[in-house]
This record gives sequence, structure tokens and C-alpha cells, in this order.
Amino acid sequence: MSVSRPESLQPASLSKEGADRLIIRWKDGHHSIYSWKYLRDHCPCAGCREERVKPADPFRILKANELVRLAPVAMEPVGYYAYKITWSDGHDSGLYTLESLRELCQCPACAAPAKKT
Repeated sequence: MSVSRPESLQPASLSKEGADRLIIRWKDGHHSIYSWKYLRDHCPCAGCREERVKPADPFRILKANELVRLAPVAMEPVGYYAYKITWSDGHDSGLYTLESLRELCQCPACAAPAKKT
């Protein structure tokens, strides 16, 4: 049995813009813009979600892999519903669903409603 996805959740293409951004062109015509740092900061894995709710530790010592410039090393589709990004810091356990990617869109049109609140 195949599950049909709404047109708005089907990417037509993915591309890098410079070294800092990912662009997704969706089949409904929308263009989503993401900085790689923003995607890494919003990693959906359980470990990262847990870290985001903890208070910041001002005495935390950085690990060697955290000193490497953050960049995607690989981005692979997972079925027809998500992408797995492997990061230069070695992290690779987050699955970015198409729904979550669309919600995380940083384009001016999507960012504007958030600024009004």
C-alpha cells in the first residue's frame, strides 16, 4: 500500500547555496531556505532535543569534534519521508522529516509571521 503525500511535502530539488545554506524547491512552488547551523541546532533526534531543554553549562569543555567547522558531510533520503544528515562533528542520528523541514523553513515569507508575534 502506498501513502500519498500532499504536493506541498514533496521536494522537487535540493541544492546547496554557497557553503552555508540548503535550498529545497518543493513541488508546490515554495522555496525553503535553511542555514546548515540552523538545521544542526534543530536536530530532531532525542539526544539533541534533550540537550536543548537543559540549562546551558558555562563550564562545559568542548570536545575535539566540536571544534571542526560545522558542515554537512552527507545527506541521504530515508524512504519518501525524511532525510538523514551526517555532520562534520560526527553526529548523524537525526531524521529530518519532510514535514519538519517545511516547518523549519527560514525563507522571508515563512519567517515573517513569526516576527509578528
